[in-house]
Amino acid sequence: MLATDSAAAARRSFHIVLVVTGFFAVWQFGVFVLRPPEYLLPGPIAIFRELLSAPLWYLGNSLDTIGATLLGFLVAVAFGCLAAIGIVYSRLLENTLYTLLVALNSVPKIALAPLFIIWLGTGLQSKIAISFLIALFSIVVDTVLGLRSVDPDAVDLFRSLRGTPLKTLLWLRLPNALPYLFAGMKVAISLALVGAIAGEFVASQAGLGYVILSAQGAFQTTRVFAAIVLLGFLGTVLFYIVDLVERLVCPWHVSHRAQHHDAAGAG
Repeated sequence: MLATDSAAAARRSFHIVLVVTGFFAVWQFGVFVLRPPEYLLPGPIAIFRELLSAPLWYLGNSLDTIGATLLGFLVAVAFGCLAAIGIVYSRLLENTLYTLLVALNSVPKIALAPLFIIWLGTGLQSKIAISFLIALFSIVVDTVLGLRSVDPDAVDLFRSLRGTPLKTLLWLRLPNALPYLFAGMKVAISLALVGAIAGEFVASQAGLGYVILSAQGAFQTTRVFAAIVLLGFLGTVLFYIVDLVERLVCPWHVSHRAQHHDAAGAG
């Protein structure tokens, strides 16, 4: 099993590297052929040269963005799971909290960002709050779906064995909801990154959003693209970290069993 997992991970990593390399190669070839002005569309070589010109500066700003993203994401997961449990077990919360979350999700988060800046200032707290808010909805919706997608016969069996609501939640509903929760987390981690960048756009003195905003004002297009490339890299890494945690926590799920079967067959 371990050898199969390692082979599947290596093959998946190879495919990712191949796709990314091919994308940058096509991009560089198009720039070489069409020769657009660098202030309109720099090539990947110019972008990587820009990244190498100040690696520690880009690293520091990337860490600021990652910190806000992860903190907002973790708060969204914790609060979202608790909210989903409350919604499933309480008709009052379903009619109030769930409706409120749907209404908040309909409001563009960038419109709420200035309010968080006013309330929490221009520091880390406002970026965490925006990141949390934009990531919360997908966590709640998917977790509620997972908690409710339990076989009624299994629930009846727990009741016949005098299982308490708490034991039913811990040993039946939560394990059943884990794949749904991780599906929501994969969406939420990307949204949390978007939220952190939105907070940095509104008011910040650090982070990749600040890099993009300041470079745009000075028409430093290559620096803007360098920050965007870093954001794409960070978003991809964070997504696959969540995917790895899912594989470790839910190896029993049918999707992972199917992948193990396909990997074994390919091997």
